[in-house]
Amino acid sequence: MADTITIRPAQGTWVVRAGGAVIGETEAAQELTEGNGPPVIYFPRADLAMAFLERSDSRTHCPLKGDASYFSVQTKSELIRDAAWSYECPRPGAEGIAGHLAFYSSKVAVEQV
Repeated sequence: MADTITIRPAQGTWVVRAGGAVIGETEAAQELTEGNGPPVIYFPRADLAMAFLERSDSRTHCPLKGDASYFSVQTKSELIRDAAWSYECPRPGAEGIAGHLAFYSSKVAVEQV
């Protein structure tokens, strides 16, 4: 497990797509790096089509970021379970991702355009 996180503004424009639909596009993404892991892009809720997202019952805890809640993405043809997560009340040091969602790139497309 990593013992540090770094949050900084992500450069450029980022898009998240699922089932052929654009779920969000932003120039205000945050990039979070945990230890030596790959960066994770967090999208501001204001730049996401929240109507495509359904809160799930899944929850996890991270000692560095706090408690995460999960969202499934409803596309035209399927429900992609737990495709996104959010730290709604992040721990001190992770406040930069409050009000943001991150997506599993194995479940939806997260791309810099």
